[in-house]
Amino acid sequence: MTNPRKTSIFIIIMAILSIQSHVVYGYAGNSAAVFPLQRLGHEVWAVNTVEFSNHTGYGAWRGKVLGADLAEELAAGLEDRKVLGRCKALLSGYMGDAAIGAAVMNALRLVRRAAPGALYCCDPVMGDVGRGFYVKPDIPAIFREKLVPLADIVTPNQFELEALTGMKTAGIKNAGDAIGRIHALGPKVVLVTSYQEDGADSAPASGISGADHITMLASDGSSVYRVSTPVFDFPETTAGSGDLTTAVFLSRYLETRDIKRTLELTAGSIFGIMKATWESGRRELALIAAQAELENPSLFFPAEKL
Repeated sequence: MTNPRKTSIFIIIMAILSIQSHVVYGYAGNSAAVFPLQRLGHEVWAVNTVEFSNHTGYGAWRGKVLGADLAEELAAGLEDRKVLGRCKALLSGYMGDAAIGAAVMNALRLVRRAAPGALYCCDPVMGDVGRGFYVKPDIPAIFREKLVPLADIVTPNQFELEALTGMKTAGIKNAGDAIGRIHALGPKVVLVTSYQEDGADSAPASGISGADHITMLASDGSSVYRVSTPVFDFPETTAGSGDLTTAVFLSRYLETRDIKRTLELTAGSIFGIMKATWESGRRELALIAAQAELENPSLFFPAEKL
């Protein structure tokens, strides 16, 4: 008779390869993405392309760009271990150096050779409304010409949507046209992580104190959905919310493959964490204190089909 105490059930857990920047203090890049992905049940293989003491919103930081060679070597090491067949998604974000783009493409080639069904989620981090570009001048062309066409999911903010398409996005119709242009490049799913609607398009106030509203738009190529949530007026720059949003969206899409449900779950989680951050009076995301919001958002924001 088999001893039940010696019987083991091995479950192969699929993983997400995340190639992004990293900060020691606070949340940006992998610092903002890895824990949420883990909290939602994923194994994460993190490749850090930048190692800074803190995010650049402070105006001063220490550390350095780690460079493409290290990213290439680490991806090759995963191939050596023969584990890339367990990779269900590759996630990429901020690139401190143009050569990182080639490293991401090489990693994607290795992943898709071992796991043909793996998704590529590209967060084209380049800049933001009010700040303009904050990456090196050659980075936008790499996203537009190289990485976005390879992606299954692309998650620009409004500024990045305009930078990728060369189109103005004031008004929902214009934003929808720009999203369509992203789809034409190849991606099946587009999430606009933050979109400021004009007066005619804006959603009614929710009654939650804090500030005005911000919108997320998600499209699967056949339908576009909108969710609007209150946005809080932080006195200082709060970094990492876009990285967090992309991570949660990727996780929920892998779980549901339903663009509407994915958008609703993502909006609820991000609002809950941003609300906790605002209430804390601190500039760093309340990611640990409000981690329950990742799995079970306190509030539900229904998505509207446009």
